[in-house]
Amino acid sequence: MNPLLLGPLVVALISSILALIISITDRIVNDYGEVTIDINGGKKVLTVKGGSPLLGTLAFQNIFVPSACGGRGSCGACKVRVLSDVGPHLPTELPYMNPEEVARNVRLSCQVKVKQNIAIELPEALFNVRKFKTTVERLRNVTYDIKEVYLRLSDEAIAAGGISFTPGQYAQLVVPPYGDLKESIQRAYSMSSTPQDKEHIELLIRLVPGGIATTWVHQHLKEGDTVEVVGPFGEFGVRDTDAVMVFVAGGSGMAPFKSMLNHMAQTGQWTNREIWYFFGARSKRDMFYLDEMADLAARFPNFDFIPALSEPKPEDDWTGPVGLITNVLDSYFKEKIGKDKPMEGYLCGSPGMIDACVKVMTANGIGQDKIYFDKFA
Repeated sequence: MNPLLLGPLVVALISSILALIISITDRIVNDYGEVTIDINGGKKVLTVKGGSPLLGTLAFQNIFVPSACGGRGSCGACKVRVLSDVGPHLPTELPYMNPEEVARNVRLSCQVKVKQNIAIELPEALFNVRKFKTTVERLRNVTYDIKEVYLRLSDEAIAAGGISFTPGQYAQLVVPPYGDLKESIQRAYSMSSTPQDKEHIELLIRLVPGGIATTWVHQHLKEGDTVEVVGPFGEFGVRDTDAVMVFVAGGSGMAPFKSMLNHMAQTGQWTNREIWYFFGARSKRDMFYLDEMADLAARFPNFDFIPALSEPKPEDDWTGPVGLITNVLDSYFKEKIGKDKPMEGYLCGSPGMIDACVKVMTANGIGQDKIYFDKFA
């Protein structure tokens, strides 16, 4: 044999033998057998095959913990409290934990492998989270960069009762592999539909340049396509009080408030409460649902909708408030919203917008503990 070929062949043979040894060792050493997952002090006890991450193991048992990155450890959303010893926090977990969470042994479920019996705490609301197979019934551009995605649940899901949620909650859209994306991912979007329609889920999705999920929705998704959705998740929603409600949103942050307000229109709930809804955009092309909001304001005298543009164009012929939504909000607090009643703040949008609005609200008499928000990552 040619000596020049002998070397590579020997290396290949050794590599194959090593790979076989590693595979056999992994099967022997990492065969954890069946283990149990005790959830919430025995309220649920699962018997599962050991060796996989907790996030996926729970999902296989139809318990879905929120996760936007598909278990890659890059979103920090899949937190659970682990009550048993599973070893120290990993370097991949610590960037998403504050000192209190570390002390309470809160972990990222995608980074914890189920190698032995384990006890955990989960919000019991997660027991109601399901994965739905849906069909894209309608796609509609509500602005140049926001799509209204209207999904119909499968016949099986509808026969089983459809989806149940409260206005303000969100769902995770499962994005399948496409282009350079080799594995499916999930992204969270507030539901803009109402709980009364148990057969559909509506989402408002704004195109983010370079965004994996939003690019798929805006450039690849078609009516008739099959899409998986996981939900509902989240605790954002209207509190059961008589306080004045002050809503602030921009862009696709419209979604939870559309759900809340249409729920109000369909049920009569909250119609006795004073509601102020501030919606900010750059120019008129970024505005949408103006007619729908005007119709609600005409029907319900306690509801005021205040759209504002920060940079209106001459052709917009805009006669409404002009300026940053925080400045408009501040002026209304000082001039129109009475401070003789308790108030609550409800916010949905980017972290920067929310942080700025929180400062305005607290400066105008709304306690930090009375401000609720859904912050876009």
